[in-house]
Amino acid sequence: MVWGQVPAAAADLVFPVVCGGCARPGTPWCARCETAWHDAPVAARPRISPGVPVWALGRYRGPHRNGIIAVKEHDRRDLIPPLGAALAHAVRVLAGWGELPDADRLALIPAPTRRLSARRRGGDRVAAIAEHAAPLLGSRVTVAPLLMTAATARDSAGLDARARARNLAGAVRLRSGARPPHGAAALLVDDVLTTGATAAESVRVLHAAGIGVAAVVVLAAA
Repeated sequence: MVWGQVPAAAADLVFPVVCGGCARPGTPWCARCETAWHDAPVAARPRISPGVPVWALGRYRGPHRNGIIAVKEHDRRDLIPPLGAALAHAVRVLAGWGELPDADRLALIPAPTRRLSARRRGGDRVAAIAEHAAPLLGSRVTVAPLLMTAATARDSAGLDARARARNLAGAVRLRSGARPPHGAAALLVDDVLTTGATAAESVRVLHAAGIGVAAVVVLAAA
């Protein structure tokens, strides 16, 4: 072992490298989890419908659940590129199926997150994943961070569908002066779909501003 490798080896002893999807030692992201995340998207039917098709990269279990939790709660920023690549793959598959409109441009709109949550996690993880996915899809795809959540909205964890809807009513807002690229089709992107309340309110706000959303794409559906 060369001396330059000693610090990295010591770090591995203190903080062992494990797969973010299955905890397999020795690799941050194993081939098996990569394959699972690149499976075909599945249609989701949330209790609160956003009025547009909803697609998930997988169900919220196994490597999908573990990967999302690792990124959001355990600061595994190294997993943002593989999750971004998986999102790009799903968008390409949906386009190949004819599930996305034929438009000159495509805007990925990250679902809104509470500012406090984003600050605690060191940034908006959904936006970061979308930012990694966009270049993989080509120069005509951009990320449009149009939405924000008012400080009055509380954490929706543990709330049922009706309570989530009441909590978000009027709390999702369009950023001042924000607009997607002209002529772009829009996809709302989120991490986990539970009741569909966030997606429904986000789509409603965007439609009210004259921004049509073609579909919702989430990393996992509960």
